[in-house]
Amino acid sequence: MAKIVIRGIPHAYDLTVQPTEDSRPALVFIHGWLLSRHYWQPLVAKLAPNYRCLTYDLRGFGESGGSPVTTASTAYSLAAYATDLLDLLAALEIEQAWVIGHSLGGSIALWAAARAPHAIAGTIGVNAGGGIYLKEEFERFRAAGQRIATWRPKWLRYIPLLDWVFTRAMVVQPLARHWGRQRLLDFIQADTAAALGSLLESTTEAEVHRLPQLVARLDQPAYFLAGAQDTVMETKYVRHLASFHRLFQQGQENAVEIADCGHLAMVEQPDAVNAAIQTILARHVHQPQSTLSQPR
Repeated sequence: MAKIVIRGIPHAYDLTVQPTEDSRPALVFIHGWLLSRHYWQPLVAKLAPNYRCLTYDLRGFGESGGSPVTTASTAYSLAAYATDLLDLLAALEIEQAWVIGHSLGGSIALWAAARAPHAIAGTIGVNAGGGIYLKEEFERFRAAGQRIATWRPKWLRYIPLLDWVFTRAMVVQPLARHWGRQRLLDFIQADTAAALGSLLESTTEAEVHRLPQLVARLDQPAYFLAGAQDTVMETKYVRHLASFHRLFQQGQENAVEIADCGHLAMVEQPDAVNAAIQTILARHVHQPQSTLSQPR
């Protein structure tokens, strides 16, 4: 783990070495709400032999610091987090990247792609969708989220078997125990202002309706991976957002459903997610001749 200061805030990140001297873009991974960069590790292990991979903790989450950012936009808006990402890429001298975002991270990826088409070659959302605002459902969701964001005492980590509960939350099959411990740790240590601000800023009616507009304007490829049993971001909402992109309009399938999968596809079904990402990249990213000539 390394740290770099972006807009005055230390950001924790991991960056793999460049595997070859070709011009393939890097892969950048953005985690979801109350999570951290760690959940991408199984996927990075599969992709790093062929792609340089960057994982990082969003401002106020994981091991990154959190405090207000003085800009024209709200400190914890999707637009502000997209600016953090673009500044991070510039600081690390990553000129072009495919951005893979989970849940909230998927929305940040779309914002970054819309703002910097020269730097973002394409996006892949994992358990990320939306674009439909249902007032009563969102009000309940925001109210529940606010309670969670504001009540996360440190002593929760000492409650026996609480990590076991986190291995079963929002997933189809229980996760390994170490993922439960990681989820509990990330849940507790997230900065309250960041947890509350990112939740409230990303779920306003205006923000929800803005996402399809962003997707429709993208010139870059945009794909969406959905968990077949995801109860947080249901498949129909993932497909709805995907339908605004030009790939869908051209009759191409840009939404992929992952079987036996809930809301944490990258740790529930890493092999299936890896296969989907590899297929997508093979369509759009130049592969070195040495790679293409290797037996499958």
